[in-house]
Amino acid sequence: MTKTDRNAVRVVVAGDRGTGKSSLIAAIASESFPDTVLPVLPPTLLPADYFPDHVPITVIDTSSSLEKQNKRNEELKGADVVVLTYACNDSQSFSRLSSYWFRELQKLEVTVPIIVVGCKLDLRDESQQVSLERLMAQLLQEFKNVATCIECSAATLYQVPEVFYFAQKAVLHPVEPLFDHESQALTDKCVRALRRIFVLCDRDMDDALNDAELSDFQVRCFNAPLELPQIADVKTVVQQDVPEGINSHGLTFPGFLYIHNMFLRKGNPETFWAVLRYFGYDNDLKLKDNFLPVPSKTAPDQSVELTGEAVEFLNGIFRLLDTDKDRALKPSEVDKLFCTAPESPWNDAPYNNVTERTDMDYMSLNGFLSQWALMTLLDPPCTLANLIYIGYSGNPAAALRVTRRRSVDRKKQTTERNVFQCYVFGSKNAGKSALLDALLGRPFSNNYTPTTVEKFAANAIELIGLR
Repeated sequence: MTKTDRNAVRVVVAGDRGTGKSSLIAAIASESFPDTVLPVLPPTLLPADYFPDHVPITVIDTSSSLEKQNKRNEELKGADVVVLTYACNDSQSFSRLSSYWFRELQKLEVTVPIIVVGCKLDLRDESQQVSLERLMAQLLQEFKNVATCIECSAATLYQVPEVFYFAQKAVLHPVEPLFDHESQALTDKCVRALRRIFVLCDRDMDDALNDAELSDFQVRCFNAPLELPQIADVKTVVQQDVPEGINSHGLTFPGFLYIHNMFLRKGNPETFWAVLRYFGYDNDLKLKDNFLPVPSKTAPDQSVELTGEAVEFLNGIFRLLDTDKDRALKPSEVDKLFCTAPESPWNDAPYNNVTERTDMDYMSLNGFLSQWALMTLLDPPCTLANLIYIGYSGNPAAALRVTRRRSVDRKKQTTERNVFQCYVFGSKNAGKSALLDALLGRPFSNNYTPTTVEKFAANAIELIGLR
């Protein structure tokens, strides 16, 4: 069982009349085929111990009639996962999935996973045999949120539990954030998350996981060590398909990616998610809130700053990235900084191009630290998350601090703040932007460009006469 933050899953069953929706639900609830069944069943609760993840399922039956369309639409919009049914002995009901049901879901902007279920398998004529893989491929090509296709029989109970197991699994361990079906590759966010995990596990920093590091990774994520024969087997499999996945030091990052890709190919996204969740990721492949103990301001005249410990860490990161020792970071070196984060927070406003640059338009150490200071002032959770993404291993609660109230500073005629926020007001063409540019050491320009959005500038200022 893997940990999940979900404490319930809501499954909504829809499909044409007579495709076996209600019988399917009745069969899973009673573990038998009912002699008679209501046209539409009331909500059905499957208790937590039904499936390995120990998360209860609420199954909602729906009517296919036009009179009940509004009610059905509301249920579909509130679903965690949709089970779409067709009858295996009625080819028209399968055709209606594409011609009607998927179109309806698109109109409703329902983007949750969809489980396509062929019911009444026991009634299908042998001459009507259809390749489930081919059907799945066709549906996936057109409808990206189809998670699984499965056939079942409520009359014989064949694969009835599997329908709801796959429905729950699609919610608790979704494939979509991990794998891009169009490119047939892991998503960029997924690769970035795995890169961070790989770096954290590579304790000797030799760009490979040795046997001890691999076993430790296994213990951390699955509470069981890898024995040497198992490690050897893993390496053999990786080396056969990805020669660069193994080197003299151990498993390289391409090999690490290959192993996780194998989890998906074998239909085990829950194993993949066990790794991601151990290292703090949510379903959006971002760190969960409980991994981000951001200190809270108690008054509006307080602010949040980096602590000395965090600044020292960032100084070290700058030196590490500055491989040519020119005391400045090229754009490629800045990109490398966030290669283990879901994305770079500095590519867009308000952080793009807001600090001083060298003559070569590279980022200086002063600009680097000023950028972090600005981000901390404006969005402390973003700063803390990105500190952790790039390798901050100290106590997260020790990375940020809340300043003393400004009103107290005024009374004491002193301040402990290191970052000051100044607003610049003035009439049009008064030189506000030029003032901000001057703060960053940029040359004055006679060309006037009106500012239409908030503009920021961050820099360190030497206080003359103060020590």
